[in-house]
Amino acid sequence: MKRNFIYSIFLFLFVISCKKNEGGTQLPYDYSISHDEDLAELIGTTNWNTKNVADGIVWKYYQFPRIFESKQYVNVFEIDLKKGLKIEIPYVKTGFLKTSEAATAQNASVAFNGSYFNTSTGGSTVFFRYDGQIVNQTVNGFNSYRENGAFTFTGQTYQIVPKPVAGWNNLSSTAALAGGPLLIQDGKVLEQLNVDFNNSRHPRTAVGLTKDNKLIVAVIDGRSSQSQGVTIPQLGEIMAALGCTSALNFDGGGSSTAWVRGEGIVNYPSDNGKFDHEGERAVATVFTVK
Repeated sequence: MKRNFIYSIFLFLFVISCKKNEGGTQLPYDYSISHDEDLAELIGTTNWNTKNVADGIVWKYYQFPRIFESKQYVNVFEIDLKKGLKIEIPYVKTGFLKTSEAATAQNASVAFNGSYFNTSTGGSTVFFRYDGQIVNQTVNGFNSYRENGAFTFTGQTYQIVPKPVAGWNNLSSTAALAGGPLLIQDGKVLEQLNVDFNNSRHPRTAVGLTKDNKLIVAVIDGRSSQSQGVTIPQLGEIMAALGCTSALNFDGGGSSTAWVRGEGIVNYPSDNGKFDHEGERAVATVFTVK
């Protein structure tokens, strides 16, 4: 009887402890569990919460009870590039810039975080060209698989391209921001290196292009029991299920941020360890669309 009483007290304290910490807990992922989800069917039949933010810009979001054996809170922007929308990349060379502040300054319809940056001094750590001028080169020693692709545009022509053999300077586009890993190329989900960055679940931000010339932006929350986050291979599968024929991962973790005009930050940035809208991390590059 006494043993049962002690066990009950222990179980009660364990449950309470879990509830207190669930906002910022990074749950482990058991890779021995196989999944048989048809992601394209699941995502296509989901009753998304949807809002037309502007002509050619659709924002949709949903908390999936089960993708890859866990909850996932997903925000998606569908941006019709045939509408002549203006995409800009506000940035800082040193210091930091919040996605929300850049969005407000640009009077954007939607905005999301860009690529990797120096967390100590600020400024981009990967290749970045804007308005035809090289803002910076990839820093020495940067992991090559995290800058093996770039989102580029010249006028209204948008592409996701692999890193040229001759290097980033060989690109002719007026704007290019490197990131990685490259997720999808020529309609094929790519295999990824077996490294911790790729294999761990984290919040992620990715961009992709579709056959019908739409830009798809996915911001997937993580590091919480309410949204565990995804690995890089899983992210590639999700972008393919969203209809992308090319896709690229950008900065994630606490940087992953999605912003909508009239709503503010709409995802749950993880930098404060809580599942709320207050954990936004300042970055170096931001995408704004209007």
